[in-house]
Amino acid sequence: MSRRPDILGEFTADHRELGTLLDRIEAAPEGSAERGELLARLTDLLFTHCAAEEEHLFPVVQHDVPDGGALVFRGIHDHLAIGQYLADLQGLRPADPAFGALVAGLAETLRRHLDSEEKVLFPAARKALPAAARTALGNRLRAERAALGPAD
Repeated sequence: MSRRPDILGEFTADHRELGTLLDRIEAAPEGSAERGELLARLTDLLFTHCAAEEEHLFPVVQHDVPDGGALVFRGIHDHLAIGQYLADLQGLRPADPAFGALVAGLAETLRRHLDSEEKVLFPAARKALPAAARTALGNRLRAERAALGPAD
């Protein structure tokens, strides 16, 4: 059995991995190829994570959580801001003068977003959604991820 029995556990595990990747990007030498490789991994995880939240979690939050519409709006707004940073970084080499500033902006926005989800969105969802519903959503997400194959 998974150590992350419900969807909120799945997304929290993603958050930990995203935070670790951000830390590694920031610790890597400026201008290094390692920074670019780590950013590519972060980008892949972010796209799949954000898409999964929007597909699996946000609809039930909007429907079942008090003030869920506002929480979802904030989450989508953050996803768009994060996506803009990633788009601006696309095609830049780590040695590009703008790379470091864009990574810093991405890191600040992403950390704020993850913190907000864990302190506001996830507790509201945990309170409003029955454990069985959260578990079923987690099982569905894991099955879809398994069907896609292992992550690199």
